[in-house]
Parts: sequence; C-alpha cells; structure tokens
Amino acid sequence: MTRVLIVGGTGFIGRHLAGALAIAGHAVTAVGRGDLDLVRDSDAALVARLTNHDVVINCAGLIRSRGTNTMMAVHAGGIGRLAYACRAAGVRRLIHLSALGAAADGDTDYQRSKGQGEHVLGDAGRHADGPACCILRPSVVVGQGGASTRLLCALAALPLTPRLGPGTWFVQPVHVDDLAALVVRLVEREGMLPASLDVVGPEAMTIDQAVATLCAWLGLPRRRGLGIPEGLLGVVARIGDRFIDSPINRELLVMLKAGNTADPAPFAAVLGRMPHRLALALAARPATRADRQAAGLFFVRPLLRWSLAVLWLATAALSFGLYPVADSIHMLATIGLEGRWADVALYGAAGLDLGLGSLLLLGKRPVAVGYAMLATMAAFTALATGLPAEYWLHPFAPLLKNLPLAAATLAMMTLEA
Repeated sequence: MTRVLIVGGTGFIGRHLAGALAIAGHAVTAVGRGDLDLVRDSDAALVARLTNHDVVINCAGLIRSRGTNTMMAVHAGGIGRLAYACRAAGVRRLIHLSALGAAADGDTDYQRSKGQGEHVLGDAGRHADGPACCILRPSVVVGQGGASTRLLCALAALPLTPRLGPGTWFVQPVHVDDLAALVVRLVEREGMLPASLDVVGPEAMTIDQAVATLCAWLGLPRRRGLGIPEGLLGVVARIGDRFIDSPINRELLVMLKAGNTADPAPFAAVLGRMPHRLALALAARPATRADRQAAGLFFVRPLLRWSLAVLWLATAALSFGLYPVADSIHMLATIGLEGRWADVALYGAAGLDLGLGSLLLLGKRPVAVGYAMLATMAAFTALATGLPAEYWLHPFAPLLKNLPLAAATLAMMTLEA
C-alpha cells in the first residue's frame, strides 16, 4: 500500500484519481486549496503536510488568474515550492499534471505558465536526494464532472449546435478513466518513471466530431450545425474574458486553433494497452437523465441569474422615481404607511433591491443573495395582504407573480450552489 497525497484533489481530475487509487488499495489523501495552498502556505507548512507520504500528485491548476493566485504563481512558482517541499519531506515520487502544448514561449498565458512549471520541475528533478518526477501532459480530458465535457454537452443540447472553428481545429480527447489508470500504474511502477508523457486518446477529431460524440452519448437527436464566423467567435471570447466562469475566452480559442494532438503510442506503452476511443470510453458510463438536464441548463444558469438581477435592479430604478413617486406613496398609504414612514419604506426597499440586484449581477455569493431575496419577497408579500383586492385580482397579477419568481429564485440557488 502506497501513501498518496493529491494536491488539487477536490477538482475534477483529482477526484477521479483519488477514486482509482483507493480502489487499487492505496492510502489516498486528497486536499483542496483550503487545506494546501501552493502560493500562500509557508514552506514549513507545505513540508509538514507532505510528510509521511510516498507519492505526491499535483493536479492544482487555474484556467484564469485570480488576484494573487495568478497562473504563473500557481503553475510555475507553486510547482517549484512543491518540489522543494517533497524533497524536504522525503517524498519518493512527484507526478505533475501539466498540459499538452505547454511551452515557456507558448501563445497563451496558460501554456507559458505550464511550460515554465515544467522547466522548474526539471531543474528540481536533478537533485539526487529529490523525488523522481514525472510530467503528464493531457489533451482535453473528458468525463462526468469535467469542465470541457460540460461545455461540449451543452453545445450538443442546443437546438442548433454552434460550430467552434472551421472544422480544422483538432483535439485528441482522453477519457479521465484512462488518465486515472495511467496514474495508478505510475504509482505502482517499479524502477524509473518516464520524465514526461503526452496523455492523449487514440483518435484526433474536430470540435464538431467531439460534440457529435457527446450528443450520441447523451441520447439526443443530432442537431444541425450553425456556423459561427471566426470574427464573431472572437467577440464572444473577448466578452468571456470579463467573466471568470465563462466557458469561452480568447486563450481557449488560441489553443483550439493551434491544435491539441500528439502520438498516443508512448502513453499506450506505459498504460499497457491503447487508450479507449472516446465513444467507447463514454459508453462504459451511460449518460443519465441528470446529465441531459445539466447539458440543457448549462447556458440557462447564467441567463437565469442575470435576468433575476435585472428584475431587481429595474424594480429599484422604478421605486427611485421612474414610476411616479406620488402613486407609490398613495399605494403605501392604503396599508397604513404615511409621511416619513412611507418614504423610509419606499426608498429603503429601493435601496435593498438595488443592493441585492447588484450582488446577483456580479455573482457575489448568489445562494446567500437568493435567501435574502426570498425573505424580502416574503416580507413584501405579507405587507401586501393589506392592499385592496385590485392588486391581487388585476389581469397582470402583479402580486401573484411572486410565486413563480420565488420558484425561479430557488432554481437559481440550486444551479449556483
């Protein structure tokens, strides 16, 4: 039994590696950034966390820089600190997940930071008393729970499937189960580890072919393709750069355009077999109703949050004066609020609407904001019981709309959790 620590073990790949290693009989500890931070933790804290482990697997990574946790700090500086800590803690092996196309002079920040990390790890691996290092460079990793898989499934679920690229952008998807099987073999391998290994599936395919494969896995009818001019894709990507959770950004388009393929033979030699074709690997874990629902809701989730935010912001603007203030004051008088109390109720509620709508639009703690919105709606509805019957029986049902609005808010909270 080998004692394995997985850094970034709470992410998509880390969780799958942890499961495969545990099934193989190894003692696995999977830690997230809250338990081990390669940028902020002290050297002593890193060494203490790694002590008493035989193998460390680094799955930590970013697709966007966030504050002080930039891609260069995590992918390059972080791996250097991790290698030092492994050496000090007596770790025998360090398996590092980089990325296919990583290069110090790459076209994107992601590729450059990953490439710099490989260079740093190569220097660290030259110490005779340091861990044996192995760099894995996976292509697009597909599997339930993966960000790439969610995006491809979402494209497959649209009424018209947008075509990303002109049909000449190739990827070589590898299923996460094959990657996990490789890592198990490396952990159990006797003798030297390969210095580096490109981890790719057996077949290169266009983005359209990958989407069609996921569409078939979901059990959805094949959709007609919708060509998107590269210039328009660039506009969408520039907009995506402004949102941390956007699935499309300029760096992604640059990497897709450059291609993401390699020879699978070295990977197959270490794995002991050829990795499975994507369709076959997916068939081993049939799609469920939840997978189809997740695909259909992928693009609905941000639209739901933004539309609710706009509704609350519009309500604030109307209360602040776009709707005649005199009419609002008259309505408040019907439930006994007059004078100063009417002003406090009107502008206080408008301020609350403005604050909650702004927080939701910015994506700041949407679940907590949702609870505040539900409480606010409940309070306003309770006060509205004193309004004349016309407010309840109006053909446009201005108060009864709180019921579907509350349901939409609950749905948003569930999707954002």
